[in-house]
Amino acid sequence: MSSPLLAPGADLDPTFAALADPVRRALVTRLARGDATVGELAEPFDLTPQAISHHVGVLRRCGLVEQRREGTRRPCRLRVDQLTLLRTWIDDQRRVWNDRLDTLEQHLADDTQPPNHSSATDGTLR
Repeated sequence: MSSPLLAPGADLDPTFAALADPVRRALVTRLARGDATVGELAEPFDLTPQAISHHVGVLRRCGLVEQRREGTRRPCRLRVDQLTLLRTWIDDQRRVWNDRLDTLEQHLADDTQPPNHSSATDGTLR
């Protein structure tokens, strides 16, 4: 799913696959507000910390999340670089489709113009 406008080797398939899951999208939304541990991420869900750890692992493997050790804590953080790649791809697609829709709109507008019948100058048909 690499776009020619993206960096070579930027494979977004794993990222989109990870974001297909509603729990992982919710985790990304939560992490957009700030770093959090797995325990903190698990609080609003009716899921075990182990299940949340699994989801965080999927997000880590696709490059959306990183974890670092801070003493005994291991907070999760969103990786802006991967989000930027996603945004670039989405913006590219939006631009392509906006151009296509503009072309279609112009084509439809041209088709709705009445034909120019300049051969009849007195308003009668011949």
